[in-house]
Amino acid sequence: MRKYFITGLLILVPLGITFWVLHAIITTMDQSLLLLPEQWRPEVVFGTKVPGLGALLTVLIVFVTGLLTRNFIGNYVVRIWEGLLNRIPIVNSIYSSVKQVSDTLFSSSGNAFRKAVLIEYPRRDCWSIGFLTGVPGGDVVNHLQGDFVSVYVPTTPNPTSGFFLMVPKADAIELDMSVDAALKYIVSMGVVAPEHLPTEKK
Repeated sequence: MRKYFITGLLILVPLGITFWVLHAIITTMDQSLLLLPEQWRPEVVFGTKVPGLGALLTVLIVFVTGLLTRNFIGNYVVRIWEGLLNRIPIVNSIYSSVKQVSDTLFSSSGNAFRKAVLIEYPRRDCWSIGFLTGVPGGDVVNHLQGDFVSVYVPTTPNPTSGFFLMVPKADAIELDMSVDAALKYIVSMGVVAPEHLPTEKK
């Protein structure tokens, strides 16, 4: 009985969590339907709510926005809009910070979260997996001697929280492991281990 129960849990728990996450994402994206005039909303047109229709609308809005801003006129409008936001006291600091982070994360030329590394943390002989996010900048550089890298060490099983560290580049061991594999390793608390790669003989 115990084996059957555990087997059932191993099947149903991942499915349940997957559906729960998808439901949360789709429900959030469905809020974009509020942008439509009331007479155009599904509950008025079809007489009932249509789950997922807002998600399709969100994807369409993102795609059209990207399409329009790729040309000269759209780019000009975006620059005017950003210039306006940068003149509003509190909004400018929030918008500029979020934009800088998003540009770094989603840019194809960026290096953030492109490599998984192994570092000694939180103490000597205790190792953690982290992700390279760049190099230290600003006045921080003036107080560091040598080459340093910025590393984000996520917590487990929730990788959205973690610790930002600046460590000597020599102490950050680059792993021959994809970011996806490293993230699965962290989220699973070490249960889902990546494939073992034999060490090359020198």
